[in-house]
Amino acid sequence: MITQSRRGPVALGAIGLFMVLLVTVSMFFLDSLPIIGASTKFTAEFKEAAGLRQGAEVRIAGVKVGKVSDVRLDGDKVLVDFNTRNAWVGDETTAAIEIKSVLGLKYMSLDPRGDDTLSPGDTIPLARTTSPYDVIEAFSAAASTIGEIDTTQLAESMEVLADAFTDTPADIRASFDGVARLSETLAKRDQELKKLFAATKQTTQVLADRSAEFEKLLANGGQLLAELNNRQQSIALLLDGTKRVSAELSAFVRDNEEQIRPTLENLQAVVNILNDNLDNVNKTLELAAPFYGIYADVLGNGRWFDAVVVNLVPPGLPNSLLPDRPPLRTGIGGH
Repeated sequence: MITQSRRGPVALGAIGLFMVLLVTVSMFFLDSLPIIGASTKFTAEFKEAAGLRQGAEVRIAGVKVGKVSDVRLDGDKVLVDFNTRNAWVGDETTAAIEIKSVLGLKYMSLDPRGDDTLSPGDTIPLARTTSPYDVIEAFSAAASTIGEIDTTQLAESMEVLADAFTDTPADIRASFDGVARLSETLAKRDQELKKLFAATKQTTQVLADRSAEFEKLLANGGQLLAELNNRQQSIALLLDGTKRVSAELSAFVRDNEEQIRPTLENLQAVVNILNDNLDNVNKTLELAAPFYGIYADVLGNGRWFDAVVVNLVPPGLPNSLLPDRPPLRTGIGGH
């Protein structure tokens, strides 16, 4: 019994850990679970894949309802497996491969039709599917075809044909003359046309090679817009908080107006008194300046001040009779 009681918590812990791992792994395959979030699988037949790849979107009326799970070859046709979720697919539904962007990305579009629901796993036949016309491939094929034409030989052939029909009626002869002139014009512009189609081919190739960079650029643009949206929300919250603080301050001033008003009035009275006495203070400083100048001259020789006593000698006494004595100095410290 003691052994069982000790092993019980260990067993429960192991079972709990196993359940956590099972739930964690199941999260990665949530779409494939039989009941929770399961999607419905169908198949569509196409004459050609037209650039449709695994993982491409499946849309109904422009709304994404699923994705392509597999694209494989079956004889002379292509089978496309796809899944849909929360979408009604009728037994007469048509499918088409559409162009998603100018970079050549494709998606599959569904047009739900019919009275009954298409059973899971059923196939949309080739008669109800269409593939897009690839302009890039058409231009590339046209460039290759025109590049292989010997325009000089074509012009000579047209001239021989025109000479052969010299004796024909005027209308027919004029028609062939026009065709001959057209061939000569094409021969003269052969180099320009070759350069034009070569540049077009290079441009399409560059766009095809940089498709991943363009997709990354668009994805980063979405992240930038999301960040700007977050910043806009933050600024809105900041302004809302500032508005609330302003309201609180207004309420505080309004509630304490009776106490604050006398203080402000007394402060204003003090300011008025200082303004009234500002001229007196300035005049006092102006009058004190000469006094401080003379005071500095008197006490500028040391710890004593110089004093001159006048009118002690009778007037008219010769200078030779005056005593040779230094000025009278009285020390501040009693010297």
